[in-house]
Amino acid sequence: MARDLRRLSIMRLFTIAAACLALFCIACGAEPNLTTPLSSHQILPDNFKPPQVFKNINLLRNINLEKGYVKETVNVIIENTDTNAQDTYFIPFKAEAIANLGGLEVRDKKDPEKPAFVSEVVEYDPYSPTQFHRVTLPTPLAPSAQQTLSINYHILSALTPLPATINQQDKQYLVHTFSTYSPSAYVTEKQKTKIKFQTTNIPDHTGDPERQGTTFTYGPYGSTPAGAEQEASVRYEFTKPVIHVTLLERDIEISQWGGNLATEERYWLTNKGAHLTNQFSRVEWARTQHYSPPTSALRELNIPLQVGSLDPYFTDDIGNVSTSRFRSNLREANLVLKPRYPVFGGWKYSFRVGWSANLKSFLRTLQTGDGQVLKVPFLEGPKMGEGISYEKVDLRVILPEGATNVKYQSPVPLVASEVSLHKTFMDTLGRTTLKLTAMNVVDEARDKDLIVTYDYPFIAAYRKPITIFAGVMAVFVTAWGIGRLDVSIAKPS
Repeated sequence: MARDLRRLSIMRLFTIAAACLALFCIACGAEPNLTTPLSSHQILPDNFKPPQVFKNINLLRNINLEKGYVKETVNVIIENTDTNAQDTYFIPFKAEAIANLGGLEVRDKKDPEKPAFVSEVVEYDPYSPTQFHRVTLPTPLAPSAQQTLSINYHILSALTPLPATINQQDKQYLVHTFSTYSPSAYVTEKQKTKIKFQTTNIPDHTGDPERQGTTFTYGPYGSTPAGAEQEASVRYEFTKPVIHVTLLERDIEISQWGGNLATEERYWLTNKGAHLTNQFSRVEWARTQHYSPPTSALRELNIPLQVGSLDPYFTDDIGNVSTSRFRSNLREANLVLKPRYPVFGGWKYSFRVGWSANLKSFLRTLQTGDGQVLKVPFLEGPKMGEGISYEKVDLRVILPEGATNVKYQSPVPLVASEVSLHKTFMDTLGRTTLKLTAMNVVDEARDKDLIVTYDYPFIAAYRKPITIFAGVMAVFVTAWGIGRLDVSIAKPS
């Protein structure tokens, strides 16, 4: 009896050892991560000044203050004043503004369907109050020739609540400080600045603008030298939450075996509006909810999803949040999230939300070769009338295991990109993962698509089941072989 127990223990020990050896061999097949960081700016000499080879013939600057961030559009006719063809145009920004600048895009105003011009941040002195964006024209502009540029960008954290603290049901007012002269590195012969508000309640402003409804117009102004400024400010009602996401982690995971596209988003959100003067009163809040007056607090988040989305979930640091509504039909899919508490100015709320969708709506297989084309929205988060700004967005596209030759086309400027391996349950080598990082993004990126192409060979689809089958068979064969061994101690003859 003791001999049989000893034999059984030895067999179990060898079986466990064989299983560990098989799993170790599978894990050893993993490849190291591949990273490809991108540079975000270029260093120029400290005595750099933009060469005066252009002048602005006519400039119209539009500042939009209808949302919780500043959006600017500059339409300008430029002329080459040099004797040689020129293709480099510089746009100046204040140092404190360029850190919050995002989405800068320059196009030909007369042909907006053409691709945006190449632009990049250039740095020549970290202590200088002025930094530059350098724009490269696709075709050098001949001497005395003109071209109309459309320059679009947005600036985050440029609005300040005044007063800084208010009562729970008070109106909220924001202040924006700007220059009535559009920042320019060149002489501007004629210009004016228009400001668009979402209200007519504008109690304070400087200067003498022409007022028409919800629009202020400064100018027109005559010839102004390069770098000229004329500071002005406006104070206007904005009794809405100023929603700002300090970090968004967005994961898109593809399962070609299951035909599923799973999305999960993790938010670290704050309200940058006016803080409360007194403590929050739950009784007062509940008393006013039956008629829903305007408030600076965030009540709920509305997330329109792709038609056909299903299985949504909403959790926070505590656990599952049941105060959400999901409506899905043949025409729409809408998810409404209600936080556990109203998010007033200065308050924070972190949560995660996820859902699934049919992969066929996003993935196409090329007719020749092993190529796959994935088209997904860069952002799919909340869509709010007051707008949402994102300080940092980390987007991961988790492709099937064995995907190679990954390429992408991003609709927003990126500061870094990386291709690595992401190991999940029952993986062999790990899934190919594309990680993209963007800074200073706004909710307008919801309407822009990210395109990812990759190769997915036929054999890669069967690598995991074949590897798992081989590993399990190795364990059983090893156990069977050990079981056939005679490890008993024979009696001496």
